[in-house]
Amino acid sequence: VQLQASGGGLVQAGGSLRLSCAASGSGFSISHMGWYREVPGKQRELVAQITSGSSTNYADSVAGRFAISRDNAKKMVYLQMNSLKPEDTGVYYCNAARWASGVRHDSWGQGTLVTVSS
Repeated sequence: VQLQASGGGLVQAGGSLRLSCAASGSGFSISHMGWYREVPGKQRELVAQITSGSSTNYADSVAGRFAISRDNAKKMVYLQMNSLKPEDTGVYYCNAARWASGVRHDSWGQGTLVTVSS
C-alpha cells in the first residue's frame, strides 16, 4: 500500500482541520489504518487507529476531539480534528498495517504538518 497524506496547515486553537490519506495499491481494505504524530524530541505516537473492521481507538489526549474514518471504496482515510490545541502541533503520518504469517508490515505516507497557534 502506498500512502499520500494531505490537509495539514496552520490553525488557531479551537479550530478544526481534516487530514486525508489516499491509498493506492492492494491490501487497503484488510489494513488497519492509523494516524501518528511526531514532534521534535519525542517518539512518533499513535493518535488514532481504525481497523479493517472499522473499530476505532484514540490516544487519551485526542479522544472526544478527533475522529478517524475510512472509505474502502475510495481507499481513503480521514482524521477530523476539532477543538485543536497547541499541543496537537506536529507532523502527522498516515500508516497502514497488515499482518502476514504473524509479522506486521507497515507502510507510511509522507507527513503533513499541523501547526496550532495559541
